[in-house]
Amino acid sequence: MRKRARDELEELLEELGELDQVRALTRKKVVADTLRRVMKAKRVTPAEMARRMKTSRPTVYRLLDPSEPGATLDTLERASRALGLELEIRFVSQGRQGGPRNPTKRAA
Repeated sequence: MRKRARDELEELLEELGELDQVRALTRKKVVADTLRRVMKAKRVTPAEMARRMKTSRPTVYRLLDPSEPGATLDTLERASRALGLELEIRFVSQGRQGGPRNPTKRAA
C-alpha cells in the first residue's frame, strides 16, 4: 500500500512538473543531514569545518542548508575529506520494471 501511495505521489509531482525538483531537494537534504550528523559526532564546528576545507564559513553553511541546491563535486569532496569520509557517487537506472534500481557497473 505504501508503494502505491508513493507511486501516486510521484505521478502527481510529475504531472505538476515538480518531480525532478523534489528529488533534487531530497538528495540535498540527505547530504546536508549526513554532514551535520557526522560533524556533530566528530565534534567539528562549522568554523573548524571551513578551516579543514580551506574555505569560508558561509560556504559550509550553504553546504549544510538543505534548501541551498548548489553544491559542487569539489565542495562535496573537500567536505568528505575534512570529516575522514570517502565521497561515493553512483548512477542508478530510473527504470520502474518492478525490480530494484540497479547501479551502473563500475569501470575497472
